[in-house]
Amino acid sequence: MTSTLHPGTLGASITGPAVRSAVHLTARMDRLPATTHLWLMVLLISLGGFFEVYDLIFTGYIAPGMAKSGVLATTTETFFGFKGIAGFIAATFAGLFVGTFGLGFLPDKFGRRAVFTYSLLWYCAGSAIMAFQSSAEGIVFWRFVTGIGVGIEIVTIDAYITELVPQHMRGRAMAFNQAVMFAAAPVAALLSYFLVPTTLAGIDGWRWVVLIGCIGSVAVWFIRRAVPESPRWLAMQGRVEEAERVVKAIETKVEKQYGAPLPQPKPAQPKGPPTQSFREIWNRPYRARVVMLLVFNFFQAIGYYGFANWVPTLLMSQGITVTKSLWYSFIIAFALPIGPLLAMTFADRIERKWLIVVPALAVIVFGIAFGAMTDPLLLTLCGVLISLAGQTISVSYHAYQAELFPTAVRARANGLVYSSSRVGAMLSGFLIAWLLKGYGVAGVFVGITGCMLAVAVSIGLFGPRTNGMRLEDLSH
Repeated sequence: MTSTLHPGTLGASITGPAVRSAVHLTARMDRLPATTHLWLMVLLISLGGFFEVYDLIFTGYIAPGMAKSGVLATTTETFFGFKGIAGFIAATFAGLFVGTFGLGFLPDKFGRRAVFTYSLLWYCAGSAIMAFQSSAEGIVFWRFVTGIGVGIEIVTIDAYITELVPQHMRGRAMAFNQAVMFAAAPVAALLSYFLVPTTLAGIDGWRWVVLIGCIGSVAVWFIRRAVPESPRWLAMQGRVEEAERVVKAIETKVEKQYGAPLPQPKPAQPKGPPTQSFREIWNRPYRARVVMLLVFNFFQAIGYYGFANWVPTLLMSQGITVTKSLWYSFIIAFALPIGPLLAMTFADRIERKWLIVVPALAVIVFGIAFGAMTDPLLLTLCGVLISLAGQTISVSYHAYQAELFPTAVRARANGLVYSSSRVGAMLSGFLIAWLLKGYGVAGVFVGITGCMLAVAVSIGLFGPRTNGMRLEDLSH
C-alpha cells in the first residue's frame, strides 16, 4: 500500500447521511473481537514508534559520553546554558513542542497514516545529521529539528491506535503499543553501555548509538506501510466509501480468525452534529478537559523525564562510576517495556484515571527512597519501581487523553495538551541540573514529588471516567 498526502476536510461540515454512516461504521468497529489481525495492526504502528522512543531514551544514556568527549558540559554557569547536557535535553523537547503544538493539525488534515509514515523520515534525516556535528551549537540545533519529527509522530500514534481498535481493548492496545515502543529503552541502554565509553573507526561511541537508530528506522518505515488509514477519520471527512472498504477488509480478516460470525453492532444514533472545528474544544465539555490535561502534562513531564533522562547522572552523583551507572541504568531500563506488559492485564479493568493517580503517588514514595540511598542494589530496585510506576502512568494517559477529544480534531487537540508536556520536559533539564548542583539527589526528588502531587490532584479531582465507553459518546 502506498502513502500519499490527501488533505481532508478539517473544519468543514458533513451531511446528515454521512454522519449516520460514520456512526454505523464506528459501531461495527467497536463490536470486533480482539483477534490477531487487530493486534498485528497495533504492532506495526508500535514498531514505527520504537525508534522515536529509542531516540528519546538514549538522551540520558549518551549524555556521559557527550560530556566525556568534550562536546557538551555536564553543568553550565547559567540556568539557561545551551552548551551543556541540559541544553541538549531542552532542544529535544523544544522540537517536540513545535511538532505537537505547531504541527499537530497535520494528522487531522492529511490523515493518520500519511503523517505517521513520513514523520519517521524527518526524524531519521535530522538524527543522522546531528550525529556528525562537532560543535555544541550544531548538536543542539539538529536535536531540535529531530524533535519536531518525533513530536508529530507521537501525537499521530495515539490518535491512530485509539481509532483503529474497538472500545473494549483500547487500554490493552495502548499498553501493548507502549511495551513495543519502550522495548527500545533496554536496547538503547545496552548499546550505550558497550558503545558510549569507546571509540570505533575514529567515531565516538555515542555517535554510533545515534546512527544505529537511524538505520533501524528506515527498515521499519517499509514494514509499517501495510497499516490502513483510520476508518473513523475517513468517515468524519465524508469519505464514507473509503471508510467502508477499510472496515470491510478488517471485518473479513477478523471474522476468519474469529472462526464464527461477528457479533451484531450495537444500535447507535448520532447525538448531535459532530465536532469539526478546532475552536469547539474551548466549549463544554472539552474546555475543562483541555485545562486539566495542560496542567497534568506539564507536571508529569518534569517528574517523568526528570528521572528518566538523568538516571546515569543521578547514579554517578550517588558515588557510582560511569561504567557501572550505565549498567545499572540498563537494568532499570528493562522496567520500561515490562511496565506496559503488566498493565495489559488490568488496563481495561481498572478505571484509567486511577491508573494515573496511584502510580504518581508511588513515584513519590520510591523517589524519596532513591534519594536517601547509596547501596547500588537498593538504588537499582528503587529505580526499577519508579520506572514501573512511570510506565503505568504513560500507558494510561496516552490512551486517556486521546479518548477525550472528537475524531475530527483528535490529533490537534491531543497535540495542544501534549505540547504542555514538551514545555515541562524542556524545563526539566535545567531544573534537575539546578537542583542537583545546589541540593543533591535528595533535592531532585523533592522537586519530582511536587510535580507528581500536581499530577494526582489534576486527574484525581477533575478527570472524567472513560473505560469501556464509545469514543463518540465521550465526545458528547
